[in-house]
Amino acid sequence: MDHKRLAISSIAILLAVSAYAANPFLDSKDDKPVSAKFRGTEWSDEIGRDEIPLTARVVTTRIAKMPWGAIFKIEFTDLKSRAPKKREIRPDYFIVTDDRIVLLNEEDNDAAVKKISASDKPPQFEPGEIYGITSGSFDHEDGLWKTTIRLKGDLCIYDSSHPSGHFKKIIWKKGVGLVEYASGYGAHADGYRLKRTTTAQKS
Repeated sequence: MDHKRLAISSIAILLAVSAYAANPFLDSKDDKPVSAKFRGTEWSDEIGRDEIPLTARVVTTRIAKMPWGAIFKIEFTDLKSRAPKKREIRPDYFIVTDDRIVLLNEEDNDAAVKKISASDKPPQFEPGEIYGITSGSFDHEDGLWKTTIRLKGDLCIYDSSHPSGHFKKIIWKKGVGLVEYASGYGAHADGYRLKRTTTAQKS
């Protein structure tokens, strides 16, 4: 009887410890910020017909770790271009489990992080909030918005678009994290595309 109890207890502990084995596309061994240089272009009605060079420093920080997953904050800093109006890109917060990368999109993300990180299980995800997968493929339609997520080699490619010209594209790379981030509004009315140029380094 005692042996059975011991075996069951050991299994329970193993399950608890291995519940979150990390997501290959967005992970960190600690809570230290990791910084990388991104380079690309931006465009807008103010800029004119041509796209102009844009650079940024992207900082990825694990801000919470739970038995079932983690929460990451991705910030876009030091944005530089010769555009008359300086571009700002709001930070993104992602809830990460073994098999999903999910956008946290609340009015107060910092308060939501505290609440979610205290929970013993991940929150319910809406399909439109899923930004990364680790197996299979993903398709979602919300009105005229069409979103696909595809795995290609060591990349996870999130692609969302609207007939009006609005789009968002995010590419994750195994063992690296975010390697491309692009967003646009209207028929070339405003947008940017940034690609990672350096390997990870501590911020």
